[in-house]
Amino acid sequence: MALSDIMPAHDGEDSCSAAVNEPTQSASATKPSVLLIGSFLSSSVSQCSVGEDLAARLAAEDYSVMTTSAKVNRAARLCDMILTAWRARRDYEVAIVEVFSGLAFGWAEAACATLRLAGKPYVLALHGGNLPRFAARHPRRVRRLLSSAAAVVAPSGYLLEGMMPYRTDVQLMPNPLDVKLYEFRKRDCPQPRLVWLRAFKSLYNPTLAPKAAALLVDEFPELQLLMVGGDKGDGTMRETRETAVALGVSERVQMPGGVPRGDVPAWLNKGDIFLNTTHVDNTPVSVLEAMACGLCVVSTNVGGIPHLLTHEEDALLVPPDDAEAMAKAVRRLLHEHGLAARLSQNARRKAEAMDWSQILPHWTRLLTKVANADSSVHLRTQNASLTANSTRL
Repeated sequence: MALSDIMPAHDGEDSCSAAVNEPTQSASATKPSVLLIGSFLSSSVSQCSVGEDLAARLAAEDYSVMTTSAKVNRAARLCDMILTAWRARRDYEVAIVEVFSGLAFGWAEAACATLRLAGKPYVLALHGGNLPRFAARHPRRVRRLLSSAAAVVAPSGYLLEGMMPYRTDVQLMPNPLDVKLYEFRKRDCPQPRLVWLRAFKSLYNPTLAPKAAALLVDEFPELQLLMVGGDKGDGTMRETRETAVALGVSERVQMPGGVPRGDVPAWLNKGDIFLNTTHVDNTPVSVLEAMACGLCVVSTNVGGIPHLLTHEEDALLVPPDDAEAMAKAVRRLLHEHGLAARLSQNARRKAEAMDWSQILPHWTRLLTKVANADSSVHLRTQNASLTANSTRL
């Protein structure tokens, strides 16, 4: 995914939105005031989303930015999104709406309907490896929503291609990260220290990690597996523990739970090999973070992963839910001279290409373009109205 391919908070109970910067009455023509609509739950789940990062980055560039919503309860969150979009309509010029599949797609539809009622242009930011499948099941809904936006962006070539049938001018906008926060260590001689970092959720198939580890312990008796992530409550964390026990590797598996975002680089650097075990994926930030630290990535070859990672160049890709293949890839990294060092260095280089310093300018140009285009349309409408009134007079 080359950058050249890119086309040009916690809230109180009584507030309806979280303000990253307090909105001003008149925003700069070159820096439109922005409302971001999505799930901003870092204060509750110790995990900062790309949307939250974007809000903070725009605020640091002196944009007036509002976000909604940080409500944990789903119904309250949806209400907060709609109320903020309407009540604060005089405080922002353009909105960014995060779009996921499933129930969350309906939230995006409701938020965008409110934005249209308020006369506000919006950019749709597509997320989630399941979105193309959802679109195939609900083509009219997806086409209608995407066609209503001033612009649509996708974080991966996989999602861009998957959504092209519903809107042909979807733009690529990779998920960025602040690379300087991730200490790089080239893995010239990796040790059998494995790291898995993701929320414990069935979609991410965490049980594959202890299954692969169990196939390696006889050859590498010092092997350790660190599994970092919060419990999503679907029983997957319990199942992973039970799998480790059943396979006799429970003493080698450490599961500290969720960790603060700022601590992620330190946790990643406790290992040398990163396992991404998911059934479905898009452009996972956890994989980018591991790459930035220089870990050797072994990932299932699903969804957007082949668009993000290149087999044998910056990662090793294996079929989904194949413990034998994943263990074989780990074994190669530990035995094959030069392989780990090459993957480690190339992974860091790719992560650097997705640094915020590279991606944020594309966001700011897009927001300015959307806001200016809407202002031009509004001005033409006003002029036409004035002309019509003058003619009648």
